[in-house]
Amino acid sequence: MRLMVERLHKDHIVAAPGFNRWLVPLASIAIHLCIGSIYAWSLFNPPLTKTLGVVAPAAGDWSLTGVVWIFSVAIACLGLAAAFAGRWLEEVGPRLVGVIAAACWGGGFLIAGVGILTHQLSLLYMGYGVIGGCGLGLGYVSPVSTLIRWFPDRRGMATGMAIMGFGGGAMLGTPLIEGLLSAFAVTPEYLGRADVLNLVTSEGIRYVETSTGLLREVVLLGQREAAQLNLAAGAYAVGTGSTGAAETFFTLGLVYFGIMIIAAFSYRVPAADWQPDGWQEPTAPDSMVTRRDVHIDQALKTPQFYLLWIVLCCNVTAGIGVLSVAKTMLDEIFGTLFPLIVTVAFAANYVLMISLFNMLGRLFWASLSDVIGRKTTYAIFSVLGILLYLGASYSAAAVHLRPDVVWLILFYVATIIVFTMYGGGFATIPAYLADIFGTRYVGGIHGRLLTAWSVAGVAGPVVITQLRESSRLSAVESLAARIPESAFVQAFGAGKASLADLIDTQTVTIQSLLEIAPPGVLDPSATLYNTTMYAMAALLAVALIANLLVRPVHASHYLPATSAPSE
Repeated sequence: MRLMVERLHKDHIVAAPGFNRWLVPLASIAIHLCIGSIYAWSLFNPPLTKTLGVVAPAAGDWSLTGVVWIFSVAIACLGLAAAFAGRWLEEVGPRLVGVIAAACWGGGFLIAGVGILTHQLSLLYMGYGVIGGCGLGLGYVSPVSTLIRWFPDRRGMATGMAIMGFGGGAMLGTPLIEGLLSAFAVTPEYLGRADVLNLVTSEGIRYVETSTGLLREVVLLGQREAAQLNLAAGAYAVGTGSTGAAETFFTLGLVYFGIMIIAAFSYRVPAADWQPDGWQEPTAPDSMVTRRDVHIDQALKTPQFYLLWIVLCCNVTAGIGVLSVAKTMLDEIFGTLFPLIVTVAFAANYVLMISLFNMLGRLFWASLSDVIGRKTTYAIFSVLGILLYLGASYSAAAVHLRPDVVWLILFYVATIIVFTMYGGGFATIPAYLADIFGTRYVGGIHGRLLTAWSVAGVAGPVVITQLRESSRLSAVESLAARIPESAFVQAFGAGKASLADLIDTQTVTIQSLLEIAPPGVLDPSATLYNTTMYAMAALLAVALIANLLVRPVHASHYLPATSAPSE
């Protein structure tokens, strides 16, 4: 074991003279494509919230809030693992870190799959969230400092390439996940139309009384929900089908492990005195670009580190919360208004496009930052992002009052552009750090800065789900108040006095209330995310202020050197 670990050390993977440096980005992109599938997490939200009911959430199913938290834990562990691995990476090199990342990410999927089969949410948190999250962090930082050293002439482009795959992971993962879920899915047992069955409600849970007097828990599909799923309306037995989620997790774990191991063994590091042919270090760098180095520990004593931490945290929080519920958000805002357009395929395509533009934005914005500077690039992210979030909120509010497909188009375009900048922010920050603190310890400093991602990974989904849940409860109560008591009892088997229990057991939802609502009652789903858009815009305003305050590092923080600091 010790010998094998030693063979993975950076001392044994120094590139020979004449090595093609463009092979290294291919390995980093392969690893990042695998771990970047986390951006397709919203595809798992529907099946994981219906593991028992399959076609609709059952009383014992996990809530959306509980499922989204798995994503948050994974991102939190990503940042914490990156903070630890950044310094370790400088000692052992990218290959060893990449191999461990493959074991954690692939193994995390397998453990989570067991959790789905046994219906233990804790195993999903441990497998995908903690172990898989550590694999994310290790895999994420493994190529960054290496590529900056391979491409000193194109720092922004290099980090853009390194991290481009992470943004594109969902682009490849989306059709793969959708295909696997579809292939492994099993429709639950259909018991018949609701009007011909003897339905019983007990503690908010719906049951069907059989001919022998036994009660079977069921979920009920109304006409609108059944039409969207291309199924018959009526009662379906809980626990008799499968969403295909467990089998999908098992398959992905094995596939990702294999790809990441091959990629990790493709890593090479440049010799200590290597530099690109014909390239010379510029003698008059940009005032924000230093030619000296700051030690990792010393970087933590500078205001620049914390200002950039705030910039990254606010930018990530503003995007990751929306990203974690992207498919659900699109369906809730526009699905019931435009059911023929916002189909399952359309929503999956939306996730795919988010991934595509997230990936393209990483390369585009990081490369552009080589020309216009990192500080200017981040200022664009904040100002343009604020305008786009406000525009998306306006579109959601407008479609609620005047249903028109143009609002769907505006919302779609605005959020897609936002995600190019979300990805661009990740790809540009390593080059920004190299400009401010030098290249020698950029891997370790970058790892420490990624703790901002940990905070954002928790804060973003929490903010958006809590605000959305508050809006949902308010909408349900408002709808229930407009329905006659007799119609309510006939539909749900209990009166409005039991509304809280019926909501908790997911028997009463916005869609089930709309089935019996009086004519002319508007679907409030389109307004559920308006307050979140305002909150995201406010975060970007904070990021703008922090970015404007960034200045070159004071000379006292640099390591001793004969050359003067660039400031």
